[in-house]
Amino acid sequence: MDVDEFWDLIERSGRETDTRSTRVAWLVDELSRRPAEEIIDYDVWWTTTANRGCTIDLYAAYWCVFGSGSLDGFEYFVSWLISLGRETFEAVAECPDRLIEQPQVLRLLDPVALYVNFIKRGPRYPEETWEEHPQFESLAYVTYEAYERVTGKDSAALGEAVAARGVSGDFPLIPALGSIPRGEQWNFGDERELARRLPRIARFRDR
Repeated sequence: MDVDEFWDLIERSGRETDTRSTRVAWLVDELSRRPAEEIIDYDVWWTTTANRGCTIDLYAAYWCVFGSGSLDGFEYFVSWLISLGRETFEAVAECPDRLIEQPQVLRLLDPVALYVNFIKRGPRYPEETWEEHPQFESLAYVTYEAYERVTGKDSAALGEAVAARGVSGDFPLIPALGSIPRGEQWNFGDERELARRLPRIARFRDR
């Protein structure tokens, strides 16, 4: 499986399903019909793609746009960003400031839409609300079940197979172990630095 086939699966899973749970199930089923080597390929491409998103500037964009500083949340956000497809992911990974230009993000930040959802659904945020939440943790785990179905081996064996290809993940982020987003660290609360590094997001916040 090459990178084009990887992205084709990601994008087809979004087109052919209408909920997150069915999308995950679709990917597990699709991968389970393939040989173990292709499942490993997919996991390699997932890991290298997610690593592209593990940068300090994308973390800053996530933190500033969505008001969350959770490192776990950032990891699940990168999974969500991958779920939006190759064009969107690559545009934002290349220039995190473009996060604020994506229609999926603008819809989530639209105060009118948020108000309508609140009126329709109430303050409890039922399950369907999470279909639009900018985190998609379970998308990262589809290879685990598929690999076990095909080989009878667990996720640890899959991790060893991926590592044997010379690939390791930047996630999860554990600062105490030296695992942090790549790039020059900077203070997200410094408005001048924010305007220099993420000018589109800074302008949006100042509106």
